[in-house]
Amino acid sequence: MIAARLRLAALAACLIALALPLAAKTLRFSSQGDITTMDPHANNEGFTNAYLDNIYEPLVTRGKELKVEPCLATSWQSVSPTVTRFKLRPNVKFHDGTPLTADDVVFSIQRALSDTSNFKPYLAGVKEAKKVDDLTVDIITEGPAPVLIGQLTEVRIMSRDWSTKHGVQKPQDYKNKEETFASRNSNGTGPYVLRTREADVRTVAVKNPAWWGQIEGNVDEMVYLPIKSDATRLAALFSGEIDFMLDPAPQDIPRMKSDPKLKIVEGNENRTIFLGMDQWRDELQYSNVKGRNPFKDKRVREAFQLAIDVNALKTQVMRGLSIPTAVMFAPQVDGYQKDLDKPKPADRDRARKLLAEAGYPQGFEVTLDCPNNRYINDEKICVAVAGMLAKAGVTVKVNAIPRAQYFPKAQRLDVSFCMLGWGGATTDAIFTLQPVLHSRNDQGDGDYNWGNYKDPAFDAMIDEAKGDTDMKHRQETINKAMQYFHDHVFMIPLHLQVIPWASRSNVTVIHRADNWLQATWVNVK
Repeated sequence: MIAARLRLAALAACLIALALPLAAKTLRFSSQGDITTMDPHANNEGFTNAYLDNIYEPLVTRGKELKVEPCLATSWQSVSPTVTRFKLRPNVKFHDGTPLTADDVVFSIQRALSDTSNFKPYLAGVKEAKKVDDLTVDIITEGPAPVLIGQLTEVRIMSRDWSTKHGVQKPQDYKNKEETFASRNSNGTGPYVLRTREADVRTVAVKNPAWWGQIEGNVDEMVYLPIKSDATRLAALFSGEIDFMLDPAPQDIPRMKSDPKLKIVEGNENRTIFLGMDQWRDELQYSNVKGRNPFKDKRVREAFQLAIDVNALKTQVMRGLSIPTAVMFAPQVDGYQKDLDKPKPADRDRARKLLAEAGYPQGFEVTLDCPNNRYINDEKICVAVAGMLAKAGVTVKVNAIPRAQYFPKAQRLDVSFCMLGWGGATTDAIFTLQPVLHSRNDQGDGDYNWGNYKDPAFDAMIDEAKGDTDMKHRQETINKAMQYFHDHVFMIPLHLQVIPWASRSNVTVIHRADNWLQATWVNVK
């Protein structure tokens, strides 16, 4: 009798255990700024793109070593020099349960090409997409497109029907601060589904049980908590309130390395931090100079470059966590030219002389706009740059503001002197030459040329490299273009970021060179 009761009790316990859900593995992570939008075609900003890669998916993606891999497309082939055909993965569903078809891909390509999209640089040279059948799409380009597949890693696919239903057929007009249904809600095909979105407070996503892929890690729920203060973010990690942080302050790294409860994962990021200068207005904004624009004079731009000591930024501001550079892309990028990557030593006497020759013997005043929660020590870098320029006679007012205000301001070209970082998952020089260095043409070229300079000879070199399938000749053209850029000081490269990630000791992550946290690879013990 007793044995029978014990067996019944054991069976009841098993049934209760089976009825209870398995303990979910939650990843609570933080950085200094929030996701800027949930619209995958609205704001091309690194952290936002990284987060949305867990929600939305492109035709092709990048693996742990940044190599291109199939994603929503299982294969592709060149049909002609201007047509590439993609076979879509069958049985893929959006988060609302509707199937992915060629109609969604065609819609998404067109949406990403529209005038409010920030992703036109990744579709520069693309004319259109055409449906062949429900699971086949042709992408048609203006001419040969040797880096098209790499471009498409940044173009995420949306549901045509969902977008139509909610009136978001065009991307949110981010630079003009438009709010839409897609800026607060999502419906992708990715491994995680957005559950709640509280801007600047908390964003929660949960595992997609119907995802077509295989999650290597064990994260069922990802909770993102933006915490601007370095000290507060660090305290949250020490206390266990968060499990992981993307951007620990360089000065805190030694302390964190000495704590057995924490773990540091280091690696350099494929991202150049640089300064841009307004070279198009006849009168410089945010300056005491009237009737002229000093930055139109190459001598002034060169003077600014010579006044900035990139090695001092490395030692005094970045605590060694930067790699000074004289070029606009990292060594791992196809097209990198080592011979040019030699930062000029600071020479403030020469800088003063150049300013005097240009007609500014007493210097002038200008505002430096920069974010205060996007790049490692971004505000501190800008303050240090202001101090360096002061020694050359230039008075710089630093306007450091949150990324949510900074990027729309800069995208409207409402800046005279500004900071930007560029790189991430891009692994070919054209991904910098075309969207950042080329002149603006509202077709994807020059969208991030916030200095808005125009140089037809320079543009011609970039245009020549775009469709060149002769890799040797293409490299020669890129080298020539970058020498021209270097000689004209169109922008001022500062350094490559070295990004340490910090986590609790029970968290294992994959540190990718684009500084993107892929939740599917994370394990929490």
